[in-house]
Amino acid sequence: MTLSEENYLKTIYHLTSATDTEVSTNAIAEKMETKASSVTDMLKKLSEKDWIHYKKYQGVSLTEKGQLAAKMIVRKHRLWEVFLVEKLHFAWDEVHDIAEQLEHIKSEQLINKLDNFLGNPTKDPHGDPIPDSNGKIIAIEKVLLSEVLPDQKCQCIGVKDSSAAFLKYLDNNKIALGTSIKMLSKEEFDLSLKIEIDLKEMVISHKIASNLYVKLV
Repeated sequence: MTLSEENYLKTIYHLTSATDTEVSTNAIAEKMETKASSVTDMLKKLSEKDWIHYKKYQGVSLTEKGQLAAKMIVRKHRLWEVFLVEKLHFAWDEVHDIAEQLEHIKSEQLINKLDNFLGNPTKDPHGDPIPDSNGKIIAIEKVLLSEVLPDQKCQCIGVKDSSAAFLKYLDNNKIALGTSIKMLSKEEFDLSLKIEIDLKEMVISHKIASNLYVKLV
């Protein structure tokens, strides 16, 4: 499998995981910042290799073979992110681009040894689940902070947006995985939230709250 093919499989995997439905050529083109015609050419190749189900003008989904291949790419990416943060002390907003390069290393033996070296983690530094060597994923129960009701307490367990800009915002506001949050109130006008962290009150936008995954405690 070429590097480009791997990137397409991973993109389709993330898009179908988010919607639990087939995805369009245009959605893939938008995510990969490329032309729809280029996507169509690649989809034909992936279909011929039995990585995806694809018919012109219809949605795209992964075959069982493609699903497992995509999970292995995601597995490598997230294990490398754990390594970069825990062992090399990168910040969580610095590791995505580096892991994008490392995820294309082919050695299965290396990745399994890396997994064991890290203690077989089940989550990456952003709270996303790491598939095991068989593609199994331990489901994480979570809700968005924007869905939490007033007076409920919760704990930050992940992010929906893992962009460097959003992660830096969280760092600047002392919000990280494991942070305890109490929901105080929601503004009816713009849906902004008043929350409490470490006995300090702060107001966050609906956009911020819609990109933070939490579990109720």
